[in-house]
Amino acid sequence: MSEILVVDDEPGIRTLVQEILEDEGYEVRLAENGETARQAMRNKVPDLVLLDIWMPDLDGISLLREWVSKGQASMPIVMMSGHGTVHTAVEATRLGAFDFLEKPVPYKKLLETVQRALSLRPKASPLADSLPALGESELIRHLVNKLRQAHTTGAPILLSGEVGAGAEECARYLHDPRTPFVRVADLNRLAEQPLDLLAEAKGGLLFIPEVGQLTPFQQRGLLLLNQRRPDFGVRLICASSVNLAEKAANGSYSRDLYNLLAQVAVRIPPLREHTEDIPMLAQSALRDALERHKLAPKQFSQSALELLARRDWPGNLDELRSIVGSLASTVEGDDIEVADLTAMLGLEEDEGEGDVGLRLELSLKEARDEFERAYLNALLGQCGWSVSKAASRAGMERTAFYRKLKSLGIDLPGRSEA
Repeated sequence: MSEILVVDDEPGIRTLVQEILEDEGYEVRLAENGETARQAMRNKVPDLVLLDIWMPDLDGISLLREWVSKGQASMPIVMMSGHGTVHTAVEATRLGAFDFLEKPVPYKKLLETVQRALSLRPKASPLADSLPALGESELIRHLVNKLRQAHTTGAPILLSGEVGAGAEECARYLHDPRTPFVRVADLNRLAEQPLDLLAEAKGGLLFIPEVGQLTPFQQRGLLLLNQRRPDFGVRLICASSVNLAEKAANGSYSRDLYNLLAQVAVRIPPLREHTEDIPMLAQSALRDALERHKLAPKQFSQSALELLARRDWPGNLDELRSIVGSLASTVEGDDIEVADLTAMLGLEEDEGEGDVGLRLELSLKEARDEFERAYLNALLGQCGWSVSKAASRAGMERTAFYRKLKSLGIDLPGRSEA
């Protein structure tokens, strides 16, 4: 049953609209002014808001603007006014209002508008109690609880964490499989086609990876997209592996966009913080790789799983899956042993114990560069040396991916850039 919040300072109007809607089977909450409407939104996010424009303490346009700026306008908002003007209607629509009704609102017009607005809002789908794609440890169970809590707000969600930690898996966890899931691979579309993206994701979820890489034009496009998304019933999930607060503080990122995204932020822990999940994740990745490439069955030996669990994974889940995929394709026997791992990872035989492959003589930057060089070479190889595919897998924009290859001295002579 859909819940509607009716905000109007006239008791007679509130009561009349409440009776009409309740007769049609809707749940109705009432707010007599802007401040009580604020409190009602904090208490529980409704499915639809009917919002009067002219109120004594705070006008509806200002309240709408406030909700949009804070990412709280996730539901359709229908403005109402007994003194409507074309200018006011245009302003409300520009801010993201679903529709504009003049009072007294005809009975039929009110119900038609409510039904049309609610039809664009995704139907609620219960979330699972676990996220096996990331693991089953206590830390991941805590993450699941955070995601479930964030989901109830209806606001845009920012997933922060290192590259490869599982941002897309979290976004898909929040997605209702009966609705569209649109991943924005080309970030230029935010500047050039924001409304087209909303149309593609209508009634579903729009996932934008690496919002920290957005240009100023793309940032403005994302702000516009957020203003209009209630019209399309779209849930917005963004991810970033960089510190947006620092970028906003030094002026290299839109403060308005940061304030919007920071309202509901969830941190995804890196793999090194839940290494107890690695054996399960490795075996799952192995099954997927074998099935995907139609290969003969293989399994990890217990000692190989222990070695995987002891290893520090700077590339997180993406690196683990890449290594396991390579092992699935190259190991000839039925069992994947420690020797296979040490050969794949470029370790000495005795590095299967203690600090796995850690080159402590290197500085942190040198160690990171060494890993990134190995990771990107392996990723490019898996993607047939297609830069576009590898950049997408790495969660990077193509131009940024090229710059990274150049900075690490990785050449692509004679290889496809498609």
